[in-house]
Amino acid sequence: HILVMTATPIPRTLAMTVFGDLALSVIDQMPPGRTPVKTTMISEGHKSRAFDLIRKQVKLGLQAYIVYPLVEESEKSDLLAACDAYAALQNGTFRDCRVGLLHGQMKTEEKEAVMAAFKAGKIDVLLSTTVIEVRVEVPKATIMMIEHAERFGLSQLHQLRGRVGRGSDISECLLIKSNNCSEDGLRRLQTMCDTNDGFKIA
Repeated sequence: HILVMTATPIPRTLAMTVFGDLALSVIDQMPPGRTPVKTTMISEGHKSRAFDLIRKQVKLGLQAYIVYPLVEESEKSDLLAACDAYAALQNGTFRDCRVGLLHGQMKTEEKEAVMAAFKAGKIDVLLSTTVIEVRVEVPKATIMMIEHAERFGLSQLHQLRGRVGRGSDISECLLIKSNNCSEDGLRRLQTMCDTNDGFKIA
C-alpha cells in the first residue's frame, strides 16, 4: 500500500530502506539516453579555465549553471555570493551571454519566471543558490560550476550535479576548491570526482 522512494544519498534514508522492514527494489542504472556526468576539481586560482569551458558550451547552443553558497556577501564571510557575482559576470566574463539570477529570497513568481526563461533557452548561464537542487529538468544544461564546493555536503553536491546530464549531451560538473579547503573537504570533493553512484557516496 505504500511506496517509499529515495534518490538522495543521505545515510538516514539509506538506513531506512535497509532496516525499515521493506521489500527493496534497487534502480542502479541511468535512464536510457543519459550519459554519466564528468566531475572535475579545479583550484580557485584556475577558475578562468572553468569560465572558458562554460563559454565553449554556450557557443554550442548549450546552457550552464553556476552555483553559489550565499545570496549576498556577508561582512563575516569570505564566500562568494550570487548577487555580487551576477553583477560582475554579466558585465565581464559573460557580457556576450544572456545571464540569469535565481535565489530563495526572490518572490515565487520571479523564481518561476527565471526558471521558465532558462527552460525555454532564453538564458545561457544561470547563477543560482541551491534552490535549483531539486525538480529542475533542463536537458540543454550540460555544465555546472559550483563555487566553494567543499562547503557543501555530499548529498547536496550529488543533488546539484544531477541538474546536468539530463539529456543525451556529454555533461560536466566543475567543483571549485577554495585555497583554504580542509582535508575533510578535499576528501568529499575527491569522492564526487571518483563516482556518480549515489550508493557509494552514501
